[in-house]
Amino acid sequence: MNIVINGTSRQLNSAKNLSEIVNAFCKQSRHVITELNGRIVPSDQWAQTSIKDGDALELVTFVGGG
Repeated sequence: MNIVINGTSRQLNSAKNLSEIVNAFCKQSRHVITELNGRIVPSDQWAQTSIKDGDALELVTFVGGG
């Protein structure tokens, strides 16, 4: 399946839901905002959110500093 993650086309073979993708691409999922096809998906819905061929996903990670 081909999806776009943060503007880059990716070929995925095993990911079935948004939770699996976040865990594969982000070190700490609790600081991640996900946008799937232009809609923000709350973290409590990641496991139930299926990923389909052609989907566009944005993963935004918050980083603290000062």
